[in-house]
Amino acid sequence: MNSPEILPLPMWIGGKPVSSPNSIAVSDPASGETFARVPDCTRTQLDDAVAVAQRAFAEWSLVPGERRRAMVNAFIERVVADTDVLADLITREQGKPLPKARSEIGSAVFFSRGYAAVELKPEVLRDTPQQRAEVRRRPLGVVGAITAWNYPVLLAMWKIVPAVLAGNTVVLKPSPNTPVATLRLGELAQEIFPPGVVNVVSGGNDLGAWMTEHPDIRKIAFTGSGPTGKRIMASAAGNLKRLTLELGGNDAGIVLDDVDPAAIAADLFWAKFSNCGQVCAALKRMYVHRSVYRAVCDELVKVAATVKIGPGTQEGVDIGPIQNKAQYALVHAMVDEAVAAGAKVLYRSPVPPGPGLFLPITILTDVTPEMRVVKEEVFGPVLSITPYDDEEQALRWANQGEYGLGGSVWGSDIDRATRLAARLDAGGAWVNQHPAMGPDIPFGGVKGSGIGVELGRLGLEEYTSVQVLNVKRAA
Repeated sequence: MNSPEILPLPMWIGGKPVSSPNSIAVSDPASGETFARVPDCTRTQLDDAVAVAQRAFAEWSLVPGERRRAMVNAFIERVVADTDVLADLITREQGKPLPKARSEIGSAVFFSRGYAAVELKPEVLRDTPQQRAEVRRRPLGVVGAITAWNYPVLLAMWKIVPAVLAGNTVVLKPSPNTPVATLRLGELAQEIFPPGVVNVVSGGNDLGAWMTEHPDIRKIAFTGSGPTGKRIMASAAGNLKRLTLELGGNDAGIVLDDVDPAAIAADLFWAKFSNCGQVCAALKRMYVHRSVYRAVCDELVKVAATVKIGPGTQEGVDIGPIQNKAQYALVHAMVDEAVAAGAKVLYRSPVPPGPGLFLPITILTDVTPEMRVVKEEVFGPVLSITPYDDEEQALRWANQGEYGLGGSVWGSDIDRATRLAARLDAGGAWVNQHPAMGPDIPFGGVKGSGIGVELGRLGLEEYTSVQVLNVKRAA
Protein backbone atom coordinates (compact mmCIF):
# COMPACT_ATOMS: atom_id res chain seq x y z
CA MET A 1 0.00 0.00 0.00
CA ASN A 2 1.42 3.39 -0.97
CA SER A 3 1.89 6.03 1.70
CA PRO A 4 -0.14 9.21 1.21
CA GLU A 5 1.64 12.17 -0.32
CA ILE A 6 2.95 14.55 2.33
CA LEU A 7 2.38 18.17 1.39
CA PRO A 8 5.24 20.49 2.39
CA LEU A 9 4.01 24.04 2.96
CA PRO A 10 5.95 27.25 3.68
CA MET A 11 5.20 30.20 5.90
CA TRP A 12 4.88 33.64 4.29
CA ILE A 13 7.04 36.43 5.67
CA GLY A 14 7.63 39.67 3.82
CA GLY A 15 6.09 38.31 0.64
CA LYS A 16 8.43 35.29 0.50
CA PRO A 17 7.99 31.58 1.27
CA VAL A 18 9.94 30.59 4.38
CA SER A 19 10.78 27.16 5.80
CA SER A 20 12.02 26.34 9.30
CA PRO A 21 14.52 23.91 10.89
CA ASN A 22 11.66 21.95 12.49
CA SER A 23 8.20 21.06 11.27
CA ILE A 24 4.76 20.06 12.56
CA ALA A 25 2.83 17.07 11.19
CA VAL A 26 -0.81 17.67 10.24
CA SER A 27 -3.18 14.70 10.29
CA ASP A 28 -6.54 13.95 8.73
CA PRO A 29 -8.93 13.38 11.68
CA ALA A 30 -11.04 11.01 9.59
CA SER A 31 -8.15 8.60 9.04
CA GLY A 32 -5.35 9.55 11.41
CA GLU A 33 -2.90 9.76 8.50
CA THR A 34 -0.38 12.59 8.24
CA PHE A 35 -0.92 14.44 4.97
CA ALA A 36 1.09 17.63 5.45
CA ARG A 37 4.02 19.12 7.30
CA VAL A 38 4.29 22.82 8.11
CA PRO A 39 7.16 24.88 9.52
CA ASP A 40 7.52 25.30 13.27
CA CYS A 41 8.33 29.01 13.40
CA THR A 42 11.36 30.00 15.48
CA ARG A 43 11.56 33.04 17.74
CA THR A 44 13.94 34.68 15.28
CA GLN A 45 11.56 34.08 12.38
CA LEU A 46 8.71 35.63 14.35
CA ASP A 47 10.88 38.66 15.04
CA ASP A 48 11.58 38.86 11.31
CA ALA A 49 7.86 38.67 10.50
CA VAL A 50 7.01 41.43 12.97
CA ALA A 51 9.87 43.58 11.70
CA VAL A 52 8.80 43.35 8.05
CA ALA A 53 5.18 43.98 9.06
CA GLN A 54 6.28 47.07 10.98
CA ARG A 55 8.24 48.36 8.00
CA ALA A 56 5.32 47.67 5.67
CA PHE A 57 2.96 49.51 8.03
CA ALA A 58 4.82 52.77 7.48
CA GLU A 59 3.68 52.81 3.85
CA TRP A 60 0.48 50.75 4.03
CA SER A 61 -1.07 53.03 6.64
CA LEU A 62 -0.68 55.95 4.21
CA VAL A 63 -2.36 54.17 1.28
CA PRO A 64 -5.72 55.88 0.62
CA GLY A 65 -8.67 54.00 2.05
CA GLU A 66 -10.28 53.39 -1.33
CA ARG A 67 -7.06 51.86 -2.65
CA ARG A 68 -6.87 49.54 0.36
CA ARG A 69 -10.53 48.64 -0.16
CA ALA A 70 -9.85 47.77 -3.80
CA MET A 71 -7.03 45.42 -2.80
CA VAL A 72 -9.17 43.83 -0.09
CA ASN A 73 -11.91 43.18 -2.65
CA ALA A 74 -9.34 41.73 -5.06
CA PHE A 75 -8.14 39.41 -2.28
CA ILE A 76 -11.71 38.30 -1.58
CA GLU A 77 -12.22 37.46 -5.24
CA ARG A 78 -8.92 35.55 -5.27
CA VAL A 79 -10.25 33.45 -2.40
CA VAL A 80 -13.46 32.81 -4.35
CA ALA A 81 -11.42 31.58 -7.32
CA ASP A 82 -9.48 29.21 -5.04
CA THR A 83 -12.56 27.72 -3.36
CA ASP A 84 -11.99 24.17 -4.59
CA VAL A 85 -8.40 24.03 -3.35
CA LEU A 86 -9.17 25.66 0.00
CA ALA A 87 -12.23 23.48 0.62
CA ASP A 88 -10.25 20.30 0.00
CA LEU A 89 -7.57 21.41 2.47
CA ILE A 90 -10.16 22.33 5.11
CA THR A 91 -11.81 18.91 4.83
CA ARG A 92 -8.49 17.10 5.07
CA GLU A 93 -7.23 18.97 8.12
CA GLN A 94 -10.45 19.89 9.95
CA GLY A 95 -12.67 16.96 8.99
CA LYS A 96 -15.92 18.70 8.04
CA PRO A 97 -17.76 17.43 4.95
CA LEU A 98 -16.59 18.95 1.69
CA PRO A 99 -19.88 20.83 1.06
CA LYS A 100 -19.58 22.33 4.56
CA ALA A 101 -15.98 23.32 3.81
CA ARG A 102 -17.15 25.11 0.68
CA SER A 103 -19.86 26.75 2.78
CA GLU A 104 -17.21 27.95 5.24
CA ILE A 105 -15.38 29.70 2.42
CA GLY A 106 -18.65 31.17 1.16
CA SER A 107 -19.33 32.54 4.63
CA ALA A 108 -15.82 33.96 4.87
CA VAL A 109 -16.35 35.75 1.57
CA PHE A 110 -19.80 37.00 2.60
CA PHE A 111 -18.58 38.48 5.88
CA SER A 112 -15.44 39.90 4.27
CA ARG A 113 -17.49 41.72 1.65
CA GLY A 114 -19.50 43.18 4.51
CA TYR A 115 -16.35 44.52 6.14
CA ALA A 116 -15.17 45.94 2.81
CA ALA A 117 -18.40 47.94 2.49
CA VAL A 118 -17.80 49.85 5.74
CA GLU A 119 -16.24 53.32 5.56
CA LEU A 120 -14.71 54.83 8.68
CA LYS A 121 -15.33 58.48 7.92
CA PRO A 122 -14.45 61.22 10.43
CA GLU A 123 -17.22 62.04 12.89
CA VAL A 124 -17.65 65.79 13.22
CA LEU A 125 -18.26 66.81 16.84
CA ARG A 126 -18.16 70.57 16.39
CA ASP A 127 -17.99 72.79 13.32
CA THR A 128 -18.23 76.53 14.04
CA PRO A 129 -16.42 79.60 12.74
CA GLN A 130 -14.20 79.35 15.80
CA GLN A 131 -13.48 75.60 15.94
CA ARG A 132 -13.70 72.28 14.20
CA ALA A 133 -13.41 69.07 16.22
CA GLU A 134 -13.74 65.62 14.78
CA VAL A 135 -13.09 62.00 15.73
CA ARG A 136 -10.83 60.09 13.37
CA ARG A 137 -10.01 56.39 13.29
CA ARG A 138 -6.33 55.58 12.90
CA PRO A 139 -4.66 52.19 12.35
CA LEU A 140 -2.83 50.64 15.28
CA GLY A 141 0.25 49.10 13.65
CA VAL A 142 1.14 45.40 13.56
CA VAL A 143 -1.77 43.11 14.47
CA GLY A 144 -1.06 39.63 15.80
CA ALA A 145 -3.92 37.32 14.82
CA ILE A 146 -4.34 33.85 16.37
CA THR A 147 -7.10 31.56 15.10
CA ALA A 148 -8.82 28.36 16.23
CA TRP A 149 -9.21 25.01 14.49
CA ASN A 150 -12.97 24.79 14.03
CA TYR A 151 -13.27 27.32 11.16
CA PRO A 152 -9.70 27.94 9.96
CA VAL A 153 -10.39 30.01 6.83
CA LEU A 154 -13.42 31.88 8.16
CA LEU A 155 -11.61 32.98 11.32
CA ALA A 156 -8.48 33.97 9.39
CA MET A 157 -10.52 36.13 7.01
CA TRP A 158 -12.40 37.67 9.96
CA LYS A 159 -9.04 39.00 11.15
CA ILE A 160 -7.03 39.70 8.01
CA VAL A 161 -9.70 41.71 6.21
CA PRO A 162 -10.63 44.28 8.89
CA ALA A 163 -7.01 44.63 9.99
CA VAL A 164 -5.60 45.54 6.58
CA LEU A 165 -8.71 47.48 5.56
CA ALA A 166 -8.16 49.77 8.56
CA GLY A 167 -4.52 50.29 7.53
CA ASN A 168 -2.76 47.77 9.78
CA THR A 169 -0.38 44.99 8.83
CA VAL A 170 -0.80 41.41 10.07
CA VAL A 171 1.17 38.50 11.45
CA LEU A 172 -1.27 35.58 11.61
CA LYS A 173 -0.80 32.28 13.40
CA PRO A 174 -3.31 29.48 12.73
CA SER A 175 -3.94 26.62 15.13
CA PRO A 176 -1.21 23.96 14.86
CA ASN A 177 -4.05 21.47 14.31
CA THR A 178 -5.31 23.24 11.16
CA PRO A 179 -2.56 25.39 9.61
CA VAL A 180 -2.68 24.15 6.02
CA ALA A 181 -5.58 26.07 4.47
CA THR A 182 -4.46 29.21 6.30
CA LEU A 183 -0.96 28.96 4.83
CA ARG A 184 -2.59 28.64 1.42
CA LEU A 185 -4.61 31.75 2.25
CA GLY A 186 -1.34 33.51 3.04
CA GLU A 187 0.01 32.51 -0.35
CA LEU A 188 -3.03 34.05 -2.05
CA ALA A 189 -2.57 37.24 -0.06
CA GLN A 190 0.95 37.69 -1.45
CA GLU A 191 -0.55 37.97 -4.93
CA ILE A 192 -2.60 41.00 -3.90
CA PHE A 193 -0.97 42.95 -1.08
CA PRO A 194 2.47 44.60 -0.91
CA PRO A 195 5.18 42.48 0.79
CA GLY A 196 4.89 42.47 4.56
CA VAL A 197 1.25 43.52 4.78
CA VAL A 198 -0.01 39.95 5.38
CA ASN A 199 2.38 37.46 6.98
CA VAL A 200 1.38 33.93 8.02
CA VAL A 201 3.50 31.87 10.41
CA SER A 202 2.85 28.39 11.80
CA GLY A 203 3.83 26.85 15.10
CA GLY A 204 2.72 25.62 18.49
CA ASN A 205 1.84 27.20 21.82
CA ASP A 206 5.25 28.82 22.24
CA LEU A 207 4.70 30.84 19.08
CA GLY A 208 1.42 32.20 20.40
CA ALA A 209 3.08 33.20 23.67
CA TRP A 210 5.90 34.96 21.82
CA MET A 211 3.35 36.92 19.81
CA THR A 212 1.34 38.08 22.80
CA GLU A 213 4.43 39.40 24.60
CA HIS A 214 6.12 40.88 21.53
CA PRO A 215 6.71 44.61 22.12
CA ASP A 216 6.15 45.60 18.48
CA ILE A 217 2.75 43.92 18.09
CA ARG A 218 0.12 46.51 18.95
CA LYS A 219 -3.00 44.32 19.01
CA ILE A 220 -3.88 40.66 19.49
CA ALA A 221 -7.02 39.32 17.83
CA PHE A 222 -7.64 35.84 19.24
CA THR A 223 -10.26 33.13 18.91
CA GLY A 224 -9.87 30.17 21.24
CA SER A 225 -10.24 28.91 24.80
CA GLY A 226 -10.89 30.92 27.93
CA PRO A 227 -7.73 29.85 29.80
CA THR A 228 -5.56 30.81 26.82
CA GLY A 229 -7.39 34.12 26.48
CA LYS A 230 -6.64 34.95 30.12
CA ARG A 231 -2.95 34.21 29.59
CA ILE A 232 -2.97 36.44 26.50
CA MET A 233 -4.57 39.26 28.46
CA ALA A 234 -1.92 39.04 31.17
CA SER A 235 0.93 38.86 28.67
CA ALA A 236 -0.42 41.74 26.58
CA ALA A 237 -0.19 44.10 29.54
CA GLY A 238 3.52 44.59 28.88
CA ASN A 239 2.87 47.20 26.20
CA LEU A 240 -0.87 47.71 26.73
CA LYS A 241 -1.82 45.84 23.58
CA ARG A 242 -5.35 46.23 22.29
CA LEU A 243 -7.28 42.97 22.52
CA THR A 244 -10.18 41.27 20.80
CA LEU A 245 -10.79 37.95 22.53
CA GLU A 246 -13.52 35.53 21.43
CA LEU A 247 -13.29 32.82 24.05
CA GLY A 248 -16.12 30.42 23.41
CA GLY A 249 -19.39 29.88 25.17
CA ASN A 250 -21.84 27.54 26.79
CA ASP A 251 -24.95 28.93 25.12
CA ALA A 252 -28.38 28.08 26.47
CA GLY A 253 -31.68 27.89 24.64
CA ILE A 254 -35.06 28.28 26.38
CA VAL A 255 -37.99 26.59 24.65
CA LEU A 256 -41.32 28.04 25.71
CA ASP A 257 -44.61 26.20 26.15
CA ASP A 258 -46.24 27.60 23.00
CA VAL A 259 -43.86 26.11 20.41
CA ASP A 260 -44.69 23.63 17.65
CA PRO A 261 -42.04 20.95 18.37
CA ALA A 262 -42.10 19.45 14.89
CA ALA A 263 -41.72 22.87 13.26
CA ILE A 264 -38.61 23.89 15.22
CA ALA A 265 -36.89 20.52 15.73
CA ALA A 266 -34.52 20.74 12.75
CA ASP A 267 -33.45 24.28 13.66
CA LEU A 268 -32.89 23.28 17.28
CA PHE A 269 -30.89 20.24 16.23
CA TRP A 270 -28.52 22.06 13.88
CA ALA A 271 -28.15 24.93 16.35
CA LYS A 272 -26.18 22.40 18.37
CA PHE A 273 -24.78 19.82 15.97
CA SER A 274 -23.54 21.96 13.08
CA ASN A 275 -19.81 21.33 12.47
CA CYS A 276 -20.01 18.30 14.78
CA GLY A 277 -20.87 20.63 17.66
CA GLN A 278 -17.53 22.42 17.28
CA VAL A 279 -19.02 25.91 17.24
CA CYS A 280 -18.35 28.55 19.90
CA ALA A 281 -21.90 29.87 19.69
CA ALA A 282 -23.66 26.51 19.41
CA LEU A 283 -26.76 25.85 21.51
CA LYS A 284 -25.12 23.59 24.10
CA ARG A 285 -27.76 23.52 26.88
CA MET A 286 -31.50 23.34 26.22
CA TYR A 287 -34.22 24.15 28.76
CA VAL A 288 -37.66 23.00 27.60
CA HIS A 289 -41.01 23.67 29.25
CA ARG A 290 -42.31 20.47 30.76
CA SER A 291 -45.57 20.62 28.80
CA VAL A 292 -43.70 20.19 25.51
CA TYR A 293 -40.57 18.48 26.83
CA ARG A 294 -41.36 14.96 25.66
CA ALA A 295 -42.55 16.12 22.23
CA VAL A 296 -39.42 18.23 21.69
CA CYS A 297 -37.20 15.33 22.72
CA ASP A 298 -39.02 12.95 20.37
CA GLU A 299 -38.73 15.35 17.43
CA LEU A 300 -35.01 15.91 18.05
CA VAL A 301 -34.41 12.15 18.03
CA LYS A 302 -36.27 11.89 14.72
CA VAL A 303 -33.95 14.48 13.18
CA ALA A 304 -30.85 12.88 14.68
CA ALA A 305 -31.77 9.50 13.19
CA THR A 306 -31.57 10.96 9.67
CA VAL A 307 -28.02 12.33 10.06
CA LYS A 308 -25.03 10.48 8.63
CA ILE A 309 -21.61 10.62 10.29
CA GLY A 310 -18.49 9.82 8.29
CA PRO A 311 -15.38 11.07 6.49
CA GLY A 312 -15.88 14.50 4.97
CA THR A 313 -14.89 13.27 1.53
CA GLN A 314 -17.81 10.82 1.31
CA GLU A 315 -20.99 11.93 -0.41
CA GLY A 316 -24.06 12.24 1.76
CA VAL A 317 -22.14 12.78 5.00
CA ASP A 318 -23.64 15.43 7.27
CA ILE A 319 -21.16 15.42 10.17
CA GLY A 320 -17.45 14.61 10.18
CA PRO A 321 -15.06 13.70 12.98
CA ILE A 322 -13.89 15.66 15.99
CA GLN A 323 -10.84 17.58 14.83
CA ASN A 324 -8.18 16.35 17.27
CA LYS A 325 -7.44 13.60 19.76
CA ALA A 326 -7.36 15.84 22.82
CA GLN A 327 -10.84 17.19 22.13
CA TYR A 328 -12.13 13.70 21.32
CA ALA A 329 -10.89 12.41 24.68
CA LEU A 330 -12.29 15.39 26.59
CA VAL A 331 -15.80 15.15 25.14
CA HIS A 332 -15.82 11.37 25.57
CA ALA A 333 -14.85 11.76 29.24
CA MET A 334 -17.49 14.42 29.90
CA VAL A 335 -20.25 12.15 28.57
CA ASP A 336 -18.97 9.12 30.50
CA GLU A 337 -18.86 11.15 33.72
CA ALA A 338 -22.41 12.42 33.22
CA VAL A 339 -23.81 8.97 32.56
CA ALA A 340 -21.98 7.55 35.58
CA ALA A 341 -23.55 10.34 37.68
CA GLY A 342 -27.08 9.51 36.52
CA ALA A 343 -27.64 11.23 33.18
CA LYS A 344 -29.75 9.24 30.71
CA VAL A 345 -28.78 8.75 27.07
CA LEU A 346 -31.88 9.63 25.07
CA TYR A 347 -30.12 9.04 21.77
CA ARG A 348 -26.69 7.89 20.63
CA SER A 349 -25.94 7.50 16.92
CA PRO A 350 -23.80 4.86 15.25
CA VAL A 351 -20.31 5.90 14.13
CA PRO A 352 -18.07 4.53 11.38
CA PRO A 353 -15.52 1.87 12.35
CA GLY A 354 -11.82 2.53 12.02
CA PRO A 355 -9.24 4.98 13.34
CA GLY A 356 -11.15 8.20 12.66
CA LEU A 357 -12.05 10.52 15.54
CA PHE A 358 -15.79 9.98 15.19
CA LEU A 359 -18.00 10.69 18.19
CA PRO A 360 -21.69 9.77 18.18
CA ILE A 361 -24.45 12.33 18.20
CA THR A 362 -25.48 12.15 21.85
CA ILE A 363 -28.58 13.64 23.48
CA LEU A 364 -28.63 13.53 27.29
CA THR A 365 -31.49 13.99 29.75
CA ASP A 366 -31.70 13.82 33.55
CA VAL A 367 -28.63 16.04 33.77
CA THR A 368 -27.84 18.23 36.79
CA PRO A 369 -26.18 21.67 36.99
CA GLU A 370 -23.07 20.15 38.62
CA MET A 371 -22.26 17.92 35.65
CA ARG A 372 -19.50 19.11 33.34
CA VAL A 373 -21.76 18.59 30.32
CA VAL A 374 -23.93 21.37 31.74
CA LYS A 375 -21.57 23.79 33.48
CA GLU A 376 -18.66 23.60 30.99
CA GLU A 377 -18.47 24.15 27.25
CA VAL A 378 -18.96 20.84 25.40
CA PHE A 379 -17.18 21.37 22.09
CA GLY A 380 -18.55 18.31 20.37
CA PRO A 381 -21.77 16.50 19.31
CA VAL A 382 -23.43 16.38 22.74
CA LEU A 383 -26.65 18.14 23.81
CA SER A 384 -28.15 18.20 27.29
CA ILE A 385 -31.90 18.82 27.71
CA THR A 386 -33.55 19.84 31.00
CA PRO A 387 -37.29 20.34 31.63
CA TYR A 388 -38.53 23.38 33.55
CA ASP A 389 -41.86 24.54 34.96
CA ASP A 390 -41.18 28.23 35.56
CA GLU A 391 -39.70 30.70 33.05
CA GLU A 392 -37.79 32.52 35.77
CA GLN A 393 -36.09 29.29 36.79
CA ALA A 394 -35.17 28.59 33.16
CA LEU A 395 -33.70 32.08 32.87
CA ARG A 396 -31.64 31.63 36.04
CA TRP A 397 -30.26 28.35 34.72
CA ALA A 398 -29.52 29.90 31.34
CA ASN A 399 -27.61 32.79 32.92
CA GLN A 400 -25.56 30.62 35.25
CA GLY A 401 -21.90 30.01 34.59
CA GLU A 402 -18.81 31.85 33.47
CA TYR A 403 -19.74 32.23 29.78
CA GLY A 404 -21.95 34.75 28.03
CA LEU A 405 -21.50 34.43 24.28
CA GLY A 406 -25.03 33.77 23.05
CA GLY A 407 -28.42 32.51 24.05
CA SER A 408 -31.85 32.03 22.53
CA VAL A 409 -35.55 31.83 23.30
CA TRP A 410 -37.97 29.82 21.16
CA GLY A 411 -41.69 30.52 21.09
CA SER A 412 -44.73 31.33 18.95
CA ASP A 413 -45.48 34.58 20.76
CA ILE A 414 -42.63 36.72 19.37
CA ASP A 415 -43.13 39.60 21.81
CA ARG A 416 -43.11 37.29 24.81
CA ALA A 417 -39.99 35.45 23.56
CA THR A 418 -38.25 38.75 22.81
CA ARG A 419 -38.87 40.11 26.30
CA LEU A 420 -37.28 37.01 27.81
CA ALA A 421 -34.37 36.97 25.35
CA ALA A 422 -33.51 40.56 26.29
CA ARG A 423 -32.81 39.32 29.82
CA LEU A 424 -30.24 36.74 28.76
CA ASP A 425 -26.79 37.55 30.10
CA ALA A 426 -25.13 37.14 26.72
CA GLY A 427 -23.56 39.19 23.95
CA GLY A 428 -25.95 37.72 21.40
CA ALA A 429 -29.62 37.16 22.23
CA TRP A 430 -31.64 35.41 19.54
CA VAL A 431 -35.31 34.57 19.10
CA ASN A 432 -36.29 31.39 17.20
CA GLN A 433 -32.74 31.05 15.81
CA HIS A 434 -29.32 30.15 17.14
CA PRO A 435 -26.81 31.45 16.29
CA ALA A 436 -27.64 34.25 13.86
CA MET A 437 -24.92 36.52 12.48
CA GLY A 438 -24.56 38.97 9.64
CA PRO A 439 -21.75 41.08 8.19
CA ASP A 440 -23.36 44.25 9.57
CA ILE A 441 -24.18 42.77 13.01
CA PRO A 442 -21.50 42.84 15.75
CA PHE A 443 -20.65 39.49 17.33
CA GLY A 444 -19.03 39.10 20.74
CA GLY A 445 -19.61 37.96 24.28
CA VAL A 446 -19.67 39.06 27.90
CA LYS A 447 -18.25 37.55 31.10
CA GLY A 448 -15.81 34.74 30.28
CA SER A 449 -16.73 34.73 26.61
CA GLY A 450 -14.35 37.52 25.79
CA ILE A 451 -13.61 41.16 25.14
CA GLY A 452 -14.57 43.22 22.10
CA VAL A 453 -16.59 42.32 19.03
CA GLU A 454 -16.10 41.18 15.47
CA LEU A 455 -18.10 42.07 12.34
CA GLY A 456 -19.85 45.25 11.31
CA ARG A 457 -18.65 48.79 11.90
CA LEU A 458 -17.86 48.05 15.54
CA GLY A 459 -15.76 45.08 14.50
CA LEU A 460 -13.76 47.21 12.08
CA GLU A 461 -13.29 49.93 14.69
CA GLU A 462 -11.63 47.34 16.97
CA TYR A 463 -8.61 47.59 14.64
CA THR A 464 -8.24 51.34 15.13
CA SER A 465 -7.47 53.94 17.76
CA VAL A 466 -9.39 57.17 18.30
CA GLN A 467 -7.78 60.47 17.43
CA VAL A 468 -9.59 63.73 18.17
CA LEU A 469 -8.50 66.41 15.71
CA ASN A 470 -9.30 69.76 17.28
CA VAL A 471 -8.65 72.89 15.19
CA LYS A 472 -8.89 76.50 16.41
CA ARG A 473 -10.05 78.66 13.54
CA ALA A 474 -10.43 82.11 15.09
CA ALA A 475 -10.03 83.88 18.39
